Amino acid sequence: MCPGQVLGVRMAMLGLRELGIDDPIRHRKRLLTYVEIDRCATDAVSLVTGCRLGKRSLKFVDYGKVAATFLDLDTRRAVRVVARDDSRAKAKQMFPELANESKQQLEAYKVMSDAELFTVEPVRVEVKPQDLPGRPRARVVCSVCGEGVNDGRERVVNGRVLCRSCAGESYYERVTSGE
Repeated sequence: MCPGQVLGVRMAMLGLRELGIDDPIRHRKRLLTYVEIDRCATDAVSLVTGCRLGKRSLKFVDYGKVAATFLDLDTRRAVRVVARDDSRAKAKQMFPELANESKQQLEAYKVMSDAELFTVEPVRVEVKPQDLPGRPRARVVCSVCGEGVNDGRERVVNGRVLCRSCAGESYYERVTSGE
């Protein structure tokens, strides 16, 4: 168990409570969650909400923040929950006898109030149809590499349909034999 996991669990519980969702499994088709960091808090948010990348109900936006936005697709109500940075200092004050900063945070995050740990704000989230959970709505084939591209993630360059990699947005570089 780490402090981020505690934050993620509490963040998700707070977000669900704010939306009036008491059973995320029962309401799994109506919840969409955006997470802003690729750390352990995201795993905890996914566990509590039941939202998953593979089900397209969990969206990762790389902002590097311990924050998540919870969207009720039925009501269109959304709340963004952000971990407060000052909770780290407060954890140190609450548990000075624990020498390890991580242990201080772990213990403090279990008992601090929601208001001490998080800021909550109502937000508006516009979701494109191709970003909704469910089956792909469209699929095209890249004219360079021949790989399939789902739901409008392709690029059109000089009239040719390209995947992002072939359009120059690749995170990887192909290695040819002999390299």
